[in-house]
Amino acid sequence: MTRLCYCTNVHPAEDLDGILRQLDSYAVPVREKLGVPRLGLGLWLAAEVAAGLASSPDALRKFRAELDARGLDVITMNAFPYGGFHADVVKLSVYEPRWTDQRRLKYTVDCVRVLSELLPDNAAYGSISTLPLGWREPWTAADDAAALESLTELTRTLRSAPRLIKLAVEPEPGCILDTVADTVAWLAPRVDPEYIGLCLDTCHLAVSFADPMAAVRSIEDAGLEIVKVQASAALHVDDPRAALAELREFAEPRYLHQVRELSPDGTVLKADDLPEALETLPGDGPWRVHFHVPLHAAPEPPLRSTNDVLTEVLNTVSSDRTIEVETYTWQVLPDRHQQDLVDGIAAELAWADGRLRLEVP
Repeated sequence: MTRLCYCTNVHPAEDLDGILRQLDSYAVPVREKLGVPRLGLGLWLAAEVAAGLASSPDALRKFRAELDARGLDVITMNAFPYGGFHADVVKLSVYEPRWTDQRRLKYTVDCVRVLSELLPDNAAYGSISTLPLGWREPWTAADDAAALESLTELTRTLRSAPRLIKLAVEPEPGCILDTVADTVAWLAPRVDPEYIGLCLDTCHLAVSFADPMAAVRSIEDAGLEIVKVQASAALHVDDPRAALAELREFAEPRYLHQVRELSPDGTVLKADDLPEALETLPGDGPWRVHFHVPLHAAPEPPLRSTNDVLTEVLNTVSSDRTIEVETYTWQVLPDRHQQDLVDGIAAELAWADGRLRLEVP
């Protein structure tokens, strides 16, 4: 059975009291708006909060009771951002610490301990998504070895956890593991596929201009698992030169918005951020921009979203995967695209649920 949830990294709180207040302000009203007795969460905890819960069984039990009382189920965790995800400027800092750094390992181990307690009793497994090792530079052979050592240590933790928890490595443009192909090539010969697989973020997949069905097949053919799908959509524009004003509206200062251009000869050209793309990419072919746009509310022409990629993935992956709606960019959308957050999250979940019910047996 597909497990649908939304990711709480859209909420900025980085202490337990603040997290509960924001769940009361948003998650509970979303559940009530959808008319469901339980609502799935993809929980994001900053590293300090995760460490505090992991080290205090009593605090963790109390937190679980608070979630249960609100009708909220934690079915997955997002351990990509370490902290400060809603700072004025995030950009490249979201990729720190890398998997070469022991802080990354400790944070992820803490999340394993937290999720083992919070996971619903009837869940077959839990999942934790993580960054694709780190930003692409600097990266050396020694870094590669250090990252593998950390993932090997994490695997030992996963094997001994009281619940089945799997790590989901999330390819992202500009990182060491930029694409699904990069991630499969790196993971397949190195990790235990029972415990480590992929988080398939459909915005990132779309930005890479990869064929969705071929990407899914390549993961399965390598003996790896799509541990979870992050349901997200990128910006797409067929003629960037004719949409410069509309694109500039999305060039905001908080997050990195990588851009890829599919040139007429099939080459994929790259820019690390939208302002850079506006200055350097030729605009001879379509662009896709790493900007998570609401699933249910496509931007106005000449822009559009890549919901077609998301729908194709939902039609292709196994129907028992965790599907995590992950639009974390609500607060940085252009003014004319803003809407009430409760209404927006509820509408995205309804949109995704409708396609799952319609398209996935």
